[in-house]
Amino acid sequence: MEIYYTVVLFLFGIVLGSFYNVVGYRLPKGESIVSPPSHCPNCGHRLGASELIPVFSYLFLGGKCKNCKQGISLFYPIFELTTGLLFSLSYLIFGFSIDLAIALTFVSTLLIIIISDYQTMIIPDEILIVSVVMLSIEIFLKSGWNQLGIALLNGVAAFLIMFLLKKFGDFLFKQESMGGGDIKLMFLFGLVLGYEMTIIAIFIASFIGLPISLIILYKKKDHIIPFGPFLAVGAMILFFLKIDFNSLLSFLTHTI
Repeated sequence: MEIYYTVVLFLFGIVLGSFYNVVGYRLPKGESIVSPPSHCPNCGHRLGASELIPVFSYLFLGGKCKNCKQGISLFYPIFELTTGLLFSLSYLIFGFSIDLAIALTFVSTLLIIIISDYQTMIIPDEILIVSVVMLSIEIFLKSGWNQLGIALLNGVAAFLIMFLLKKFGDFLFKQESMGGGDIKLMFLFGLVLGYEMTIIAIFIASFIGLPISLIILYKKKDHIIPFGPFLAVGAMILFFLKIDFNSLLSFLTHTI
């Protein structure tokens, strides 16, 4: 049955991955996520049912629009596959539990943020608010009021730490060093990971983002690189590894 549920979560994930792509692209622009229906960005051709099957439509169409034959970005099927794999991984790690609900909510939010920040340089407040409300309910159902209170305090602490880092960066570089969306995102991280592991997530994001940013800037010196996607990746790494700060501190202490 585990294989069956893993496949079901994967299929569920690739379907939602297609939807998340629409949400992440349209919501920051103030556009409706349901109207107009999905269409080819090149010729405006409205996609039929056979063109809306996640991943498989891309393969059947040979990566091209059915109408104008313009190439479709490989990013779409890769994003859908990634969503499916992360949903399956969530089930394999947490099983059917409230932790699975937390995992799917957290991962879904981060995937939408990756799309929105990469495409538009905006992390929508609507996504963060809905996610915080859902995660708060799930944390309460799992552990009760006390743990929810601690989680909310962790969110506030993580937010304040990032806010102070931004102020220091603004002073150091004499310009805007970080977007407001990145700071608000830290509340979400603190809620789920705790404020200590949120700091570790920032370091991981910087470690991953620095070489990639240098390569991009070498090719396009005027390119603006959003930090949100790297923060999301760093948070997911820590979340799926289920590392807590005390265990990490103990490991580092014994290693050093």
